[in-house]
Amino acid sequence: MKRPWIAFFSQTGSEIANISDTLGRKPDLIITNREYDSREGIDSRIGEIYYIPVKPTLQDYQSVLQYYKNPLITLHGFLRILPKEICESYKVYNGHPGLITWYPELKGKDPQIRAFQGIQEGKYNLAGAVLHEVIPEVDEGKVISEEFFSSQGLSLDDLFLILKERSLKMWVDFLKKKL
Repeated sequence: MKRPWIAFFSQTGSEIANISDTLGRKPDLIITNREYDSREGIDSRIGEIYYIPVKPTLQDYQSVLQYYKNPLITLHGFLRILPKEICESYKVYNGHPGLITWYPELKGKDPQIRAFQGIQEGKYNLAGAVLHEVIPEVDEGKVISEEFFSSQGLSLDDLFLILKERSLKMWVDFLKKKL
């Protein structure tokens, strides 16, 4: 029997759709705190969606997760800090589009923009992304994998595109082993 995969997002869900297309498998459940227009075309591509409040409580998470035995939980632009109890009860992984193994100051929201600014200022020679375990502290969990590349001469659009490609590769490689 396959392991249940639960994916969370707060932004567009496009990363989940791209991973699903590449893997040939949809998550068993997608959890989001974002209401969006179904004309965005994501619903049918990523599967069943469960909505939680914009500011979810521990009970909001537990009310849905209790139905899954040993799920693998992945975060894809989920802009909330999971409660400690969830981090300790489940295996949760996050993709972070900032090379926090080299530049810890890129932890937190919008690291791509901050990385690009640092590149422009000559502070960073590399850019990249990491996949890490989730613990209650923001972007502090054990790094599972990282992808990095030279950031010299990149436009912001180039940076976003390469980060998206590298993140997809990391997720697919990881999920093939874990699911």
